[in-house]
Amino acid sequence: MARGRRSDDWGFPRWRDYGSGAAAANVRLCDREGCTNVGDRPAPKAPNSPERWWFCQDHAAEYNAGWDYFRGLSPEEAARRAEAEARQRQYSRARHWQWGNEGDGSRSRAELDALKLLGLEPDADMPAIRAAWRRAAKASHPDVAGNSPEAAERFRAVQAAWDVLSAADAARSAPPA
Repeated sequence: MARGRRSDDWGFPRWRDYGSGAAAANVRLCDREGCTNVGDRPAPKAPNSPERWWFCQDHAAEYNAGWDYFRGLSPEEAARRAEAEARQRQYSRARHWQWGNEGDGSRSRAELDALKLLGLEPDADMPAIRAAWRRAAKASHPDVAGNSPEAAERFRAVQAAWDVLSAADAARSAPPA
């Protein structure tokens, strides 16, 4: 029967030796010439190639900004390839991507819809909003437009747009709690 060795390691890290198991970790550096940051973001060396560059975050962003998947293809070939790949996709684009293009991100979807209803740009300021609201409300007011159901519906929509935009402006200008 073999005799067990005595050890100071009882499974608690504080009882282990300080130097044990502390081997140097291998770190891949960024493949950009002269960069000493960690290269943890893969980028293809060529289209449809398994070979990869490994960049840091800054150099990966720089590389991707200049990347053109359709380089070397005619516009017709590029359109055909894009259409073929879109047909192969098994997922649909998320719905929130459709409205993410307008504005600078400081307005909600409801505010952007209200501005569009008033015929304003996404970056309109409050005086321009107030003037557009007054013009639209005056044009579709029942006293001016009569008893037309379309005018009444338009007037309600203009009032709802004003409510959304004025509430958002009040919330932005209120001091933080």
